[in-house]
Order: sequence, then C-alpha cells, then structure tokens
Amino acid sequence: MNLDVLKDAYEQAIRKELINSKAIGAAFPHAAPGGQYNREAPQFWTGGFWGGILWLVYRKTRDPEVYKILCDIEEQLDGPMEAFVDLHHDVGFMWMPTAVAHYHCDGNEQARVRGLKAANLLAGRFNLAGHFLRAWNDGEWEDSQGLAIIDCLMNLSLLYWASGEINDPRFCQIALAHAETVLENFVRKDGTVCHIVRFDPVTGKRLGVVGGQGKAPDSVWARGQSWAIYGFALTCRETGERKFLDAAKKTADWYMDHLPENGIPCWDFMADSTDDYAKDTSSACCAASGMIEISNLCTDPGEKERYYSMAVSLLEKLTENCSDFSGQTQGLIDYGTVHFPRKRFINQPIIYGDFFYLEALTKLQGGQGIF
Repeated sequence: MNLDVLKDAYEQAIRKELINSKAIGAAFPHAAPGGQYNREAPQFWTGGFWGGILWLVYRKTRDPEVYKILCDIEEQLDGPMEAFVDLHHDVGFMWMPTAVAHYHCDGNEQARVRGLKAANLLAGRFNLAGHFLRAWNDGEWEDSQGLAIIDCLMNLSLLYWASGEINDPRFCQIALAHAETVLENFVRKDGTVCHIVRFDPVTGKRLGVVGGQGKAPDSVWARGQSWAIYGFALTCRETGERKFLDAAKKTADWYMDHLPENGIPCWDFMADSTDDYAKDTSSACCAASGMIEISNLCTDPGEKERYYSMAVSLLEKLTENCSDFSGQTQGLIDYGTVHFPRKRFINQPIIYGDFFYLEALTKLQGGQGIF
C-alpha cells in the first residue's frame, strides 16, 4: 500500500481540474471522446458532477474564479428546476454536488433552498403502495410508473440531508423505505444486484426484473454493483441500521472477488469475448469511494482495515493503469463506459468517473466527500 502515490495523484488531479475549470467553465460535461469533454443540457442527469469536482477543488484551493464558475453552474440549474417536467430520480446527483455542497461550504441560504426544493421533488416520486421511488418519466422510458432502479440508492443522500436540515423525519422515512425495498428486491443471494425492477404501480406487487444497462436482466452491470456498494453504506451512515452495512459489505466482497488482476472491471461482470473490450472505470471509482465509507462504518479493526485496503488497492490500480494528469486531455480517468447496449461512449473518460475518483482521493487525504 503506497499512500504517497495516491497523495501525489490527488495533488495532480487538483492541478489538472484547475486547468480544466478555465477551459470548461460553467458547463455540463459528460464524456470526453478524444480527450475533450462534450456538453450536455443542464437538465441531463449528470448535471451535478462537474460542479461536484469543482467543489472538491475549491475546498482545497479557495480559488475565487472556481467559486464564480460554481455559482454560475448552480444558477443555470435553476432552469430545469423551474421547468420541472424533465426532472426525475437523479435530482440527488444534480443538487447534492452543487447546491448542497455550496450550502455546506459557506451556509449560502439560496443554495439551501435549492437543495430543499430538489429533495421535495424526489420525495414526491415515492410510490406508497410499493415503497419505492419511481425512476424516470414516460418521456425517458414508456410505461415507467412502476420502475425502480439501483442508481436511486445513491440519490437518497439528498433526502437524508433534507430530513436533518429541517428536522422533518418524512424525508428520511421515504429514503429508508426505498432502501429497504432495494435490499429486499434487488440484492441476490450471492451479493450481486440487478439494475431495474418493475412493480405494479397500483398494488406495489413486484412484477419482475427488467433489462437495463447491463448485459441481461440477470447479469451484473458493473456500475450498478458500485451504486449498491456506496448507496447501502450511505443509508447505514445516515440511519445507523447495520443491515445496510452488511449489504454494502456483501456487495463489495463480491465485487472485489470478481475483478480482473488489473482491477478494472468490464462494463458487465458477465461480459464475454465478444464484448469484454468495453471497460468501466467509473464503476471502480465509485466502488472505491463507497468502500472508504464502509471502512469508516466498521467497528472491528480488522474489517475497517480490510475495506480501506480494498479501496486503496482499487485507486492504486486506477492510477497506475488509467489516470491522465497531462494538460493535453481533460479526463482524469480513461476507460469508462456510459451505456454499452446503446453503444454510447465506450472506453472514454466520464465525468462521474472523474468525480468519484477525486472524491475517493480526497477522503484518503482526510477530506469530506460530497455524498
């Protein structure tokens, strides 16, 4: 375990993102084919991750130009919030790394209100009969009223924050109910998770698993497994219920046991010789950040060290095999895959891969994460 290498990676990543801040500015990058980040509309689900990266940078540097960019990003996100209809379950990914991070940093009241509005929007997607937060809208996925997805486990942090912020248990109750539904309906006996489960939106009855971004409904989509690792750890951290820590450890153990020697997962753990060329480092970056959370929650010293070492091992391999700290490209971590079934951005830097990589490195330096 060479923590000096990761400390150096952290310093280089901060310097690179300062350079990127001048080139990218107040925009909403997603993927970097050819090394340069594209631009998405503010309402796209990844709209918060560039802001999240810049908040991690600002905490370290207090650069006033970065702060100006962050305020501009946050103001641009007011448009989707006001328009409302294009927003869905991923509002946690959009406003936790932007408005809530801003509020945590300097107590900005307008940022607090933005975060609370986003939390109310997410809570409003709760299906009482099925105890789940609805994924997407019909514009993204036809007949989506009964769909729930593993990704949403990460968005629950917005509800936990809102519950504590205004001393109202309703938000936490909704988040906990959804987490329990995921634990009961998404996690298989071996510790793997599915991507999408369909429920009857009227009765709440589980109807079955739906194919999503993985290879098949019964496969193991790599990023989905990482959402579970980190998401279950977050729910344990916020509620104290140890069954979620057990779930986080179980999903993390399976993940590490099935990684290749270089630590870089394929887009789906069931990939074969026809499609295993597509990797997904964003999954490994997210898993590493989640494993640090698991380590922090463990009370047994041996377990604490074990999950910390797992995170460090992943970050070392990502740094050795996939990092780029040059000024010639904008991505920090290469070989991410957005959506293999739709052939979208395969083996490219992805903004959320870069975010979780920097977040994990920040935690190793004693800093706070975003989620």
